[in-house]
Amino acid sequence: MKILITGCRGQLGTELAKQISMMDSPLGKIPAEYAGAKVVGVDIDTLDLSDRKKTVPFILDGGFDLVINCAAMTNVDGCETDYDTAFKANALAPMYIAEACEASGAKLIHVSTDYVFAGDGTRPYTEGDVPSPKTAYGSSKLAGEQYVAQQCRRYFIARTAWLYSLYGKNFVKTIIGAARKNGTVRVVNDQIGNPTNAADLAYHLLKMGVTEEYGIYHVTNNGICSWYDFAKEILRIKVPEAECLPCTSDEYPSRTPRPKYSALDHVMLRATCGDEMRDWKEALQDNLKDLDV
Repeated sequence: MKILITGCRGQLGTELAKQISMMDSPLGKIPAEYAGAKVVGVDIDTLDLSDRKKTVPFILDGGFDLVINCAAMTNVDGCETDYDTAFKANALAPMYIAEACEASGAKLIHVSTDYVFAGDGTRPYTEGDVPSPKTAYGSSKLAGEQYVAQQCRRYFIARTAWLYSLYGKNFVKTIIGAARKNGTVRVVNDQIGNPTNAADLAYHLLKMGVTEEYGIYHVTNNGICSWYDFAKEILRIKVPEAECLPCTSDEYPSRTPRPKYSALDHVMLRATCGDEMRDWKEALQDNLKDLDV
């Protein structure tokens, strides 16, 4: 098997390559179909995915069996101020990737976000709920989903949220650093969702990639919490002497509205590949025992 991972140096791309190389994950062995797989990774400095003239031939000539698109512009405020760039990265690039996958016969796993929903729900969103993004980031990512579905028959769209890992910058590392520096952190308690360990997400993406259960998936750790709950649990384990104080979103105004409630329900995962995503507290504890910060 030959696999292309875009955004290969990001949190998820790094974790995917690691699991394929080791044929293992914190959740257990990955599917045997990946044994001996050749992994090719590209990132923004090696391939501009929003350039059709470069992207389509690269994938067509690569002979890939599976493409996992982890690349995106995820700076939410940056998307709001520069929608053209966000659209190129989050909508046009996935379209060109999907076009090439359809022409070459490759399967495509495209990673998306909870921001495609309005974020004002009262129950976890299912894959059947109608998206209604309220931000430039969300609308550009939704356009990417739609282009993928239009251009490619063999696609998996995996929506996730609140991603963290052992690699790169993320909320977990930021909270630990701030707590050690200041002794106290203030975190919003009125934004509700699902934290997601990249190791759990990568394992499930690899599981679905060897099936033909195409469609839209929600893939987050199980359980629902606020950012304050999340931060408090991080500090309980890693910096117990620090204090975590709740605050409201109004106390930290932003040019981009954050979802108030964007928890995701894993209906498709349970119905097809199987939902082995851990409870968010268990997955976090596993991450923190290996996190060197």
